[in-house]
Amino acid sequence: MSLQITQLLLSAQSADGRVRSAAEENLKQFQEQNLPHFLLSLSVELADDLKPPESRRLAGIILKNSLDAKDALRKADLTQQWVNVDASLKVQIKESLLLTLRSSVSEASQTASQVIAKIASIEIPRREWQDLIARLLTNMTQPDTPATLRQATLETLGYVCEEISPQDLEQQEVNAVLTAVVQGMSGVQESYKVRLAAVRSLYNALDFAQTNFENEMERNYIMKIVCETAVSKESEIRQAAFECLVSIASMYYEILGPYMEALFSLTANAVKGDEESVALQAVEFWSSICDMEIQIQDEYEGADVRSSEGYHNFIQRALSMLVPMLLETLLKQEEDQDQDDSIWNLSMAGGTCLGLVAKTVGDEILPLVMPFVEGNITKPDWRSREAATFAFGSILEGPSIEQLLPMVHAGLDFLLNAMNDQNSQVKDTTAWTLGRIFEILHSCNCEYQVVTPANLQRIVSVLLDGIRDAPNVADKVCGAIYFLAQGYEDAESDSSILTPYLGQIISALLWTTDRTDVSNSKLRSSAYETLNEIVRCSQIPETTNMIAQLLNEIMNRLGRNVELQILCSEEKEKQSDLQALLCGVLQVIIQKLCTSDDTKLIFLQAADQLMALFLRVFACQSSTVHEEAMLAIGAFAYATGQEFVKYMPEFYKYLEMGLQNYEEYQVCSISVGVVGDICRAVDEKILPYCDGIMSNLLKNLSNSMLHRSVKAPLFSCFGDIALAIGENFEKYVPYVMPMLQGAAELCANLDDNDEEMLEYGNQLRRGIFEAYSGILQGFKTSKAELMMPFANHLLQFTEAVFRETNRDDAVTKAAVAVIGDLADTLGPSIKLLLKNANFHVHFLGECFSSEDDQLKETALWTQGMIGRVLAS
Repeated sequence: MSLQITQLLLSAQSADGRVRSAAEENLKQFQEQNLPHFLLSLSVELADDLKPPESRRLAGIILKNSLDAKDALRKADLTQQWVNVDASLKVQIKESLLLTLRSSVSEASQTASQVIAKIASIEIPRREWQDLIARLLTNMTQPDTPATLRQATLETLGYVCEEISPQDLEQQEVNAVLTAVVQGMSGVQESYKVRLAAVRSLYNALDFAQTNFENEMERNYIMKIVCETAVSKESEIRQAAFECLVSIASMYYEILGPYMEALFSLTANAVKGDEESVALQAVEFWSSICDMEIQIQDEYEGADVRSSEGYHNFIQRALSMLVPMLLETLLKQEEDQDQDDSIWNLSMAGGTCLGLVAKTVGDEILPLVMPFVEGNITKPDWRSREAATFAFGSILEGPSIEQLLPMVHAGLDFLLNAMNDQNSQVKDTTAWTLGRIFEILHSCNCEYQVVTPANLQRIVSVLLDGIRDAPNVADKVCGAIYFLAQGYEDAESDSSILTPYLGQIISALLWTTDRTDVSNSKLRSSAYETLNEIVRCSQIPETTNMIAQLLNEIMNRLGRNVELQILCSEEKEKQSDLQALLCGVLQVIIQKLCTSDDTKLIFLQAADQLMALFLRVFACQSSTVHEEAMLAIGAFAYATGQEFVKYMPEFYKYLEMGLQNYEEYQVCSISVGVVGDICRAVDEKILPYCDGIMSNLLKNLSNSMLHRSVKAPLFSCFGDIALAIGENFEKYVPYVMPMLQGAAELCANLDDNDEEMLEYGNQLRRGIFEAYSGILQGFKTSKAELMMPFANHLLQFTEAVFRETNRDDAVTKAAVAVIGDLADTLGPSIKLLLKNANFHVHFLGECFSSEDDQLKETALWTQGMIGRVLAS
């Protein structure tokens, strides 16, 4: 089999499609028919230095993919598959992998490191492979261990620490790992690669070092070694050491006090004189300190945080030295950095950190930054002017509006003039700064007005000139217009002072979307997004005619677009992207027109033509377009109400395609949401399509390949359907209820220590409750007895959620509502159940003490429903 697996792995990389497909199919069959021996064959292939690098590389990739996946359900399946492998075969596979660490081929040993860590992530939490850490550490303690093995061992230790949790290792194991890693960092005889692997391994092991950092002597030693490593000869090692310091700043902020003077000196020297990759991490250290102090301030919610033992005020204490250091970085711009928003350099990092400092200390930053702004803003050197503008834009969030307003009023005219600067980078940053002013300080209902009737005409005039500038400047101008419009969103009157300018602004944005001097689609996307915001924040009825004209224009554009016959894949992609943007605008226009009965008529007159366009768009079968068009259909269904049913015969096939598109899960998720929109719009008229829809929803829930984020909306959708069709939902109960009960059990087994899983768990719980609520309400007037067998399980699940400390407000609201629905629908039949499950008393008490009025209202209604049952 050894020769055969080698040949299959090589053939699976063949340039000949037929050879490649046949090999892939054979590998798949081998995997499905005998997974344990398949994994063993791959591990043996990876371990054999006589095998071709290409086959070893693919063997390693397949091994990793056989043990781990991003999707939680798929990962759980792979974990169980490994657990089920015969113990003796698992030992052979693990021995092969440990042997591969000795390989002279670095790619093979690195892959083995990663695979070992994946197996460790399964076995160590189950108290298996208990000698792994000890065996790895043996490689570090034997005097004759070659440097390549020491490097591979340190990498493996790092990967293992990345994969498992601190509670999975005993403290003596953690101590031994840290000792080996720190020795690897500090050993003068160690090679550069070994020391680099050691520093990177420490980065992953820091999370395990809580006890060690609580011990002053151990903490001092670790900090000493990290600080010494931060001035190592090799820049890559210095960068890795600063990455450790960034992590330490986040994890162990409370113990940093004694080291801050030395750390300031280290970071300042790196920022001033080291290579950019190192300097960036030095700045990031201070950004992390800011993040920690902002987080602590947020926890105190306006109370005096200085009285807190855990708040060390590092930023304020370092302010007089830190701010000048950061301001100097702003002068280190790269030529043409404004042309690429993805560029991350010292100037960008310094500006970002300066913004965090402003959020941390508020008004205290102003006297340190404003002299720099005033001293550089008029200099002939473009770098000085750009740095001054960037500094001003960076500190707008944090200081009080009372302190900022005089400076903004004094500087606004200067900034508007600077939009005519000869340097494109200065104009780019100026437009960005104007956008920041409008985003943070501009609101029509605020006591302090940045934009006034006196300066609005000048502002609009400058922005409309700026939007015709270079594409990167125009992109920032779009952002400024976006936030300028957003400031009028909550206007208390039916009239806005921006309205007289909207015609010009809409024309300028439409012109911008048609520019041909643009190398990528970013400006066009920005212009359409700004157009959406203009519509969203406009005042009906005074903008009705403008929005009606825009509706016709966008429909005409979409009509012309779908007529184009394009064969080139690149042009086809551009066509699809434009269709998506146009559908996005139509969605916002539909929503805006339907906020008033007077303007809704404009939409209804265009409805047939709009639906015809959307159907043409769906026929293009691009996932991006499908997504945006589906969202527009959701708004369309809400707006047309019962009339939407006439479009269902044509639309249904595209809805079904969306529901079946589990690979592009965003499309699937939005399609599920649209089913809910349609149910709410047409009620029982959805019935002829329910068998097909329910079949697809149930298949999706059983599909392990479907992204988990779609699961919760699927459950909510059951509730929407049940509410719409009432007693006709009866035939789906035998299929839906086991799904709901299974999902409830899954919720109890999710890892609450993982933030992503915590969020997923909350979404899932809410989806389950919304499903039950919809089904209960649907059966209320007839066939309520169908839900009686499930009442006890629902109450048990609700009680379990009540006792969850990590549930969010949305889950709480849905849980309280479902208790009310249960009582309302089943009435006296559940009197005994409610008496026995008296947790609801404490649950409602918790809700009544909430500051959320909507939650209190729901709890009051639920209390009434329960009271009625108990009094019966």
